[in-house]
Amino acid sequence: MSNELTSLSKMSKVFVLVATFLALLFDGVELGLMPIASLSVSKSLLGDAYTKEIGGQWFAWYAAALMLGAALGGIFLGNLGDRIGRSKAMGICILFYSLFAGLGAFAQTQEQMLILRFVVGLGVGGLWPNGMAIASECWPGASRPLVSGAMMAGMNSGILALSQTVRYWPITADSWRWVFHLAAVPAVLGVLVLVALPESPKWLAAKNDSKASDSPKPSTSILELFRGDLLKLTLIGILVSAIPMVGAWSASKWMIPWADSVAADSNYKAVTQGWWALGAVLGSLGGAQLASLIGRRLSYCLISVATFTATWAMFQWTKPLEPSFHTIVFIQGLVGTLFFGWLALSLPELFPTRVRATGSGLCYNSGRFATAAGVLLAGVIFAFLGGDYSQVGAICALIYVLGIFVIWLVPKSNPSELS
Repeated sequence: MSNELTSLSKMSKVFVLVATFLALLFDGVELGLMPIASLSVSKSLLGDAYTKEIGGQWFAWYAAALMLGAALGGIFLGNLGDRIGRSKAMGICILFYSLFAGLGAFAQTQEQMLILRFVVGLGVGGLWPNGMAIASECWPGASRPLVSGAMMAGMNSGILALSQTVRYWPITADSWRWVFHLAAVPAVLGVLVLVALPESPKWLAAKNDSKASDSPKPSTSILELFRGDLLKLTLIGILVSAIPMVGAWSASKWMIPWADSVAADSNYKAVTQGWWALGAVLGSLGGAQLASLIGRRLSYCLISVATFTATWAMFQWTKPLEPSFHTIVFIQGLVGTLFFGWLALSLPELFPTRVRATGSGLCYNSGRFATAAGVLLAGVIFAFLGGDYSQVGAICALIYVLGIFVIWLVPKSNPSELS
């Protein structure tokens, strides 16, 4: 086997790391866009028909559309990475989320925006498994926890960058289309990744071995994950991925429209998102390190306890405009995103190289199917409670309690080909 198939130069490895970080950063911009813009978009497109309850329900619909698209994108575009290569699939995902986000600037109805958010979600969901696979396979061994944490910090850095941008150029009912134009800019990165990003040496080696062997080509079908020894690992991976996903979108994300609805200053929602994103950047960096230091199961259990406590406190012990609100928002962002650094490190370990992007993508994004349903249910609860943000957030925070128990289903020693 040639050296080109087994290793990359240091410069090529750095290029992979930077490109993946930027791709996840812009992915984070997409995740943070509608929580901060949804009420302004709804006020503009609905006009006199807008009410607080309707605005909250449309926030839930937008989040559900993104999550449903992300779930499908993570599964099918994740599988694409195992078939045609991590770098090509990653470039396609970036083009998906950037170009269709840009089209949001021309939306004239809520329904048009809803469809666009679904298609954006396809790229958002597909990027994670391919980006994490190429980063972990190009930077194996002892550096992997740090690399995994840095990649997830990139996603939350995108949310932080967006929040700081809209502090200076506010999003209002009269001025929101510009942010969708801005969201189209990463298409340039997508083209660069497609034409210039090196491919994963492990993926190339597996492909080369398959071609050289007289045995049948290993399957990269999604169905393989539900057969034999992989079935149990797949189901466990789906469970541990679903809990933080459902919690993040059904519970904690309500803090942004809550802040938007209470404060007269349109910048307050951006400041709120900024404090959360700052905590989230630190939490993303720490999640993989924590899992590496004290073990996968114990760390996930402790993160579940801390996140439930912080989320409950955010909705029940404080509220927007109180001095303690942004402090608790920061803490919730920090502990709640420890999960995602944990997932970035631990999910790829469950699967062999031939199905790594497919497997981690399926697990990570299957949680988004549950999230889509959970967000829609949260919207119904929100309307039933008469637009009470504090109650809907506190009720949905209970999902984190499940994590305390589910994590003990994960095997002590995860099979891995990464080290």
